[in-house]
Amino acid sequence: MTVHARPALAACPACVAAPAAPVQPMPEGPARIALSLPGIHCQACIGTVERALADVPGVTLARVNLTLKRAMVDAEPDVTAAALVDVLERAGYEAHELDTGALSATQADRAGRDLLMRLAVAGFASMNVMLLSISVWSGAADATRDMFHWISAAITLPAIAFSAKPFFVNAWAALSVRRLNMDVPIVLAIVLALATSLWETALSGHHAYFDAALALTFFLLAGRYLDHRTRAIARSAAQELAALEVPRALLVTTDGDREVPVAELATGDYIRVRPGGRIPVDGEISEGRSELDRSVLTGETVPVFAAPGQAVSAGEVNLTGPLIVRATAVGQDTSLHRMAELVSIAESGRSRYTSLADSAAKLYAPGVHILSALAFVGWLLWSGDMRVALNIAAAVLIITCPCALGLAVPAVTTAASGRLFRKGMLIKHATALERLAEVDTVVFDKTGTLTEGTPKLNAPDSYDRDQMAIASALAKGSSHPLSVALARAADDLGIVPQAVSDIREIPGYGTEGLWKGQRVRLGRASWVGAQQGTETAAWLSVGQNAPFGFSFVDALRPGVEEVVAALHAQSKTVILLSGDATHAVARLAGDLGIHEWIAEALPEDKANRIASLARDGRKVLMVGDGLNDTAALAAAHVSISPATALDAARVASDIVLLGRDVTPIADALETARSATRRIRENFRIATAYNVIAVPLAIAGFATPLIAALAMSTSSITVSLNALRLR
Repeated sequence: MTVHARPALAACPACVAAPAAPVQPMPEGPARIALSLPGIHCQACIGTVERALADVPGVTLARVNLTLKRAMVDAEPDVTAAALVDVLERAGYEAHELDTGALSATQADRAGRDLLMRLAVAGFASMNVMLLSISVWSGAADATRDMFHWISAAITLPAIAFSAKPFFVNAWAALSVRRLNMDVPIVLAIVLALATSLWETALSGHHAYFDAALALTFFLLAGRYLDHRTRAIARSAAQELAALEVPRALLVTTDGDREVPVAELATGDYIRVRPGGRIPVDGEISEGRSELDRSVLTGETVPVFAAPGQAVSAGEVNLTGPLIVRATAVGQDTSLHRMAELVSIAESGRSRYTSLADSAAKLYAPGVHILSALAFVGWLLWSGDMRVALNIAAAVLIITCPCALGLAVPAVTTAASGRLFRKGMLIKHATALERLAEVDTVVFDKTGTLTEGTPKLNAPDSYDRDQMAIASALAKGSSHPLSVALARAADDLGIVPQAVSDIREIPGYGTEGLWKGQRVRLGRASWVGAQQGTETAAWLSVGQNAPFGFSFVDALRPGVEEVVAALHAQSKTVILLSGDATHAVARLAGDLGIHEWIAEALPEDKANRIASLARDGRKVLMVGDGLNDTAALAAAHVSISPATALDAARVASDIVLLGRDVTPIADALETARSATRRIRENFRIATAYNVIAVPLAIAGFATPLIAALAMSTSSITVSLNALRLR
């Protein structure tokens, strides 16, 4: 075999979605292994997990973090993450390997710390200026009042310059492209409040607005921080989920196999794919025989035979035998990249969605400016005093500054996101809840979404126990999904495997051995001389006897029947859209009462179907987990993917379902509708506040105390209304 030299190549933007086999590195010293533990919830769980890990030979230290739901393990180099995962699963805990390099890059939350620091400065400065203002309101006059005002100015100006920077930056960004956003009236109010306060202070005036400017800055920063924390929790969790897959491959060279990042592979390279590994490139098998799991790309649950000369695609999983694949397409030429282009096209439609806050800003910002301008002109014409007119205009801007509107959305989304997080769902996108509330059609993928994506022996009690004992002995000699399922079913029934000798696995075909002098085989229908039917099956042949088939079904996820029934009760249209075989999709749709279904759908077909529904005016929720679902997830009005989905699917989705149970999907729709109602209520509260406050400001009755109290009252009311969601 000739090994070609590799030219330099840019990283493939989609390759991270289909990493190679998770090959364990062999460092010189102890290895650090990170494990995600989504199922732990208490101190007892911590103790059980740590004891189970500590009992593994070679493990020197195991520590569990309940908050992060993560275990960090120090172990000898020969201890693999897969072995630790098996130990924890036997102890009753779901576990996944994490890429420690990816995790270390996501620890810092600089934006959050920055907002928190600005919030703290605004709060501290506001308290001090309020104390000085109380003295003024209590009767301080003349030189004492002027001194307090100048001290307030000395505190306020640097505090505002630091704390209100995000509002100034966002307002300038909007004005530079000739548009308005919610930050424009905020900045204008702050600037006018400071300008008129300085003017009043310089002229020994009775009123200054330093406290009001700081108060509205503090409350608005609180809203921004709430919104950031909601988004940050989802982002950090999504990044941790992305770390579940490590993009590495074994490159075959003249000096032996070498582990390299997938992004460094080039056309003509030979890659060794171990059993259980994911094929990292498009290519052709040059050596080896095996079976391939293509479910992540096509949704087809039945493994396909793989032999030299056969074309393979990035993302397919090698099941039974080692393969050497010659890369024919990498980088932008792979099927994964073409799928990424589909996703980017689909996402362009979603980016045009206008949030409720943006819609309110388009009406609110110009309205506030017009009111303030009219108040200025009216008072100037009536009084002829520029100072009075400017003070009234500033008061109007301060008292109508969208503090309550700024809190209306983040307060609700924080409460709703917290509620859904406790139920096992992470909201990733800022407008996901608003879009989820509009859904009238729910489209489900099949494999890995409604089903576990792993086979289960159909009606295990119906099989002959002697045949099961022979089959179980052969199945235990293979890691094929059907063999694993058969062996597990036999163990659950308490069946003791027969004494089968000389067991060996024939990659791509099955397992054979000797039992009482007879050749016994468990594997493909054609290999044992049987006729393959429409069902997924493994066939057992004993000597010259007629082959016997064990049929398998893909087990449903917990809560599937309940969530479909709940969606029907909510008058939602439910559609099953799968790349799996027609008979499997039809059977599942019939069992669940789903009347509309499509089978053998390619990724383009799924995206086109979602687009067709959108053109018909339908608001579609897409729930999927595979690479073949990414374009459809991006094209849908809103989308959900399970935590077990590939990274590409999780990135394309708006919401991540953390657990195996799909029941929270129906509750998420109800929560989203409640959240949207609360947001609209908050807008009405803010509007009512303005209806009451604006006339007072225009009439000249808005003192700094009234402005500060009015803003605080409206903000607290909005926050309390949002908390009703919890």
